[in-house]
Amino acid sequence: MKTKITDAMFPVREVPAIENYSKHGLETGYKFIVREDTNEILSCMSDNYKLITNKQIIEAAAPIVKKNGGKLKEVNVFGRGEKVHMNWHFPNHLVKIGKDDEMTPEIVIDNSYNGTVGVNIIAGAFRIICSNGLVIGIVAHKYRNKHIKSNISLNDIESVIVQTIENTKHLLKEEFPILQDTKFRDRHIVEFLSMFPLQTNQLVTQSLIANSPKSFWDLFNVGTNVLSHHMNRTSQSTHSIERKLYPTVKKWALKEAKVAIA
Repeated sequence: MKTKITDAMFPVREVPAIENYSKHGLETGYKFIVREDTNEILSCMSDNYKLITNKQIIEAAAPIVKKNGGKLKEVNVFGRGEKVHMNWHFPNHLVKIGKDDEMTPEIVIDNSYNGTVGVNIIAGAFRIICSNGLVIGIVAHKYRNKHIKSNISLNDIESVIVQTIENTKHLLKEEFPILQDTKFRDRHIVEFLSMFPLQTNQLVTQSLIANSPKSFWDLFNVGTNVLSHHMNRTSQSTHSIERKLYPTVKKWALKEAKVAIA
């Protein structure tokens, strides 16, 4: 594991793949992505592949993140540099859930030179986030794009990062307070239980009793705790619940908040 941003900023170049027939070199429709500082070939890609370097992404992202109080958390460079995983967090905006339990607003950017991922950006407040894409928490924004020459949006990475940060700010300032300040009704407990597999009902019920949630925020955190500590991490049903937990609880809270205001 590498933790310096400079480790991901190594220079790369494109080298056409040429087939030699007698004295004439013929283009093959492919090119090599070569790491210049080591002369290692990172991949062989089609000519349709658009090179977006880690350096381009970092130089666009780092100043904006820093301006908004973000700090580098970790950088993982995989293999010879074929893939990079970068993670910034916002330590001044930690979301306190309970004693010794927090969710951290973060921005995670992945990039690759071998086609395994495009330029992927995810932001939100996470309890768990791993380099393999596992997320438990609240996703404020997702951006996924392939390295394709016809993909115009790859030319505007800076604006994507700005929008990502703005979405995360909205999450912290607008959505979280509503969940924290709005109480749920008994019917929401029934609907909450129905989100989980039948065989986990006793486990979820025990967690509800132990934590005595009062607000939708409390209810959401019971759900994330069950998912992160008590359910099978390799199960597709677990990941399915993770994806819909926050949007569902938020929908309930917004509806109740409007009723209360009215």
